[in-house]
Amino acid sequence: MSADRLEELFALQARLNDKIFAKRGIVGNDGQVLTMDRLLELARSGEPLGPNGETAKWLSNFLKAHDDESRELSEELPWKWWSKDTLDLQAIRVEIVDMLHFWISLALASGMDARDVSRIYKAKHEINENRQEQGYSAQAKTGRDDTAVV
Repeated sequence: MSADRLEELFALQARLNDKIFAKRGIVGNDGQVLTMDRLLELARSGEPLGPNGETAKWLSNFLKAHDDESRELSEELPWKWWSKDTLDLQAIRVEIVDMLHFWISLALASGMDARDVSRIYKAKHEINENRQEQGYSAQAKTGRDDTAVV
């Protein structure tokens, strides 16, 4: 996916979330209608990051929604080997895209935009490639700090 397409998806998701916040009257701790720009700003500013902060609250909300979409995807996968059920790829694809909606919301709420995701992904990808070249194991991973890629 090109950076401009990823940026487009991030912008679309931010607009959708803003629309939902406004429609539902969801306000932040400042009493103003919440926006994704505000959540992004709070995460980047280092606002109180404890359990009562807006960043923690919305990361939790978006993660729960993402997990629920993951559960819905799981329900679309026939697992009974004795059954004649078949895959409904259209339903599976919709659930995957639903997960992407909340994944993007998680990224934004954590303070990342599309460029941050691309940069961090590439850095972490390089680490993963190197681990495979070096014979990845849990023991070899011990002591390494992947958060350095952020």
